[in-house]
Amino acid sequence: MQLQWMKYLFNWLVKQKEANNMKQFYQFIVKEFYHIFRDRKTLFILLGMPMVQIIIFGFALTNEVKNARIAIVNQSSDKISTKLIQQIDASRYFELYAETKDPKSIEGLFKKGSVKIALVIPPDFETSLANQNKGSLQIIADASDPNVATTLTNYLSVIVQNFREDLYPNQAIPYTIYVDTRMMYNPQLKGAYNFVPGVMAMVLLLVCTMMTALTVVREKELGNMEILLVSPINPIKIILAKAVPYLLLSIINITTILLLSYYVLEVPINGSLILLYAESILFILVSLGLGLLISAATDSQQSAMFISLIVMFLPTVMFSGFIFPIENMPLPLQVVSNIIPAKWFFIIVKSVMIKGGGILLVWKETLVLIVMMTLFFGLAIKKFKIRLA
Repeated sequence: MQLQWMKYLFNWLVKQKEANNMKQFYQFIVKEFYHIFRDRKTLFILLGMPMVQIIIFGFALTNEVKNARIAIVNQSSDKISTKLIQQIDASRYFELYAETKDPKSIEGLFKKGSVKIALVIPPDFETSLANQNKGSLQIIADASDPNVATTLTNYLSVIVQNFREDLYPNQAIPYTIYVDTRMMYNPQLKGAYNFVPGVMAMVLLLVCTMMTALTVVREKELGNMEILLVSPINPIKIILAKAVPYLLLSIINITTILLLSYYVLEVPINGSLILLYAESILFILVSLGLGLLISAATDSQQSAMFISLIVMFLPTVMFSGFIFPIENMPLPLQVVSNIIPAKWFFIIVKSVMIKGGGILLVWKETLVLIVMMTLFFGLAIKKFKIRLA
């Protein structure tokens, strides 16, 4: 009887120990949930990022190119050419930007980036179809982005083919339309023409923004920044001194990228090299100002890294136009892309390096970067002064 009682007692103690262990395990789970919900950054990564990525990538990751601006050189001005233009304009893939009779005006539209593709209808187009049973059209595409150029050329060729068939439904087509294709700026459709400007933007942004932010924040964590800021040296000089090494290293990076792209990838530099360097240095200053602003607003390297990667690097990849055409995105995302510095730098590099444009072609984008640089440096210096006060 005593042995049986001791057995029951032992089993009860074991169950109590298991219950206590489960209770402690449950308490640890509750505590971990408490930490997660208390940390907004962790909560955003766990719950917010999947939703944001699904929405953004759902709109951006598509092979379709919609509402691409097209220019039409209509030298014929007959009934068939008019119907063809109407059919192109009715397509969801194209938006008629300009209709002209002067073929020379097309080059200016391509250089400005006003249009992605153009269709040239030669004189007496309808007469050639009626008398010779054949006609010719020319498609000119901006191949600085070869993927978009190829896609739009295919779209336009299909529209021309469908138009030809729609004129004579349910019967043999009595004539042939030949389509000649010309790829401007990149006849060989090399992908390097598009990714070199994008790589320049990403490398400069990473080196300048992230490294500057981490360097200054590291000084804060070690307690050195407070000592430096109360020293007789002007605080602004101290902050700028942190940025100068990354400015010089970034200039070296620009030189390396340009040398590799020219001699290895055979990407030409059609515009002014001095202008290209000047615009690159301007973008470096914008990135440095952004890095200083991030460092002024954060107190830990973890926070600075999070903001640099999540808030700056990913939007740069998605909204700069380097990987995903901005024209494909809904209007709200196109508006968001305007606050991304890399978008404007990407346009400048393509216009100067690939299209051979000058300052008159990129002055608007340059002005945007100057405003951003002034804003970022101004806010960063103001925050450091408030910290001193």
